[in-house]
Amino acid sequence: MEPTTAVYHYRRPESMTAKPMHYCPGCGHGTLHKLLAEIIDELGIRQRTIGIAPVGCSVVAYDYFDCDFCEAAHGRAPAVATGIKRCRPDCIVFAYQGDGDLASIGTAEIIHAANRGENYTTVFVNNAVYGMTGGQMAPTTLPGQRTQTTPHGRDPATTGMPMKVCELLAALDGPYLLARTALDSPAGVRKTKRLLKQAFVNQIEGKGFSLVEVLSPCATYWRMDPVAAIDFVKDEMTKVFPLGVYRDKSKDQAG
Repeated sequence: MEPTTAVYHYRRPESMTAKPMHYCPGCGHGTLHKLLAEIIDELGIRQRTIGIAPVGCSVVAYDYFDCDFCEAAHGRAPAVATGIKRCRPDCIVFAYQGDGDLASIGTAEIIHAANRGENYTTVFVNNAVYGMTGGQMAPTTLPGQRTQTTPHGRDPATTGMPMKVCELLAALDGPYLLARTALDSPAGVRKTKRLLKQAFVNQIEGKGFSLVEVLSPCATYWRMDPVAAIDFVKDEMTKVFPLGVYRDKSKDQAG
């Protein structure tokens, strides 16, 4: 009996355009974009999906997704997503936000959207630095981490501790799903996709607000090569931002 050889086809998702990405080598945005495009394809929702792209490295995400997109002012993606979803409840709406956008200028926006249980999906990319504007300290910068504005490392005595968004929102009654994952390994990528897909399914089923925080490397402004940046996510970021599911009402309801 002749042995059989499985053939795997690695191809671009239909919901992703063929335009070359502008992201730096080692950046996690490209991986995350591909996961989202695969999820949109698998759920068959491309024709009714609307993404929200606010300010940040992902400001031109609409160039890479073959679905409708709307631009939002810095930090205001939750307000825009809320407005679109309430006007077009038949559409699937997701906000794609970075740490400076969501956890700094947009803190009030995300807290109130989560508290209201708005039925849209938030993808929160945490790379612990302001990437687009030069590598300044972000709300999620680690203690001791060097940035353009903390050349000697972040000092919690003067700048406070990193903002932990999942833990903060978990104190509210409104969110349906809150989870933190990391693009630190193949297993981490697979888990990220699983949780992101669940967040979209929750919206399709009308369950309410879902947020998935993704720890992502920024090799350029961490001044590391791509491999070292991934190791930094795994070895350092996860110590400050523990991975896990912080709220899943589906399990609560299952008893």
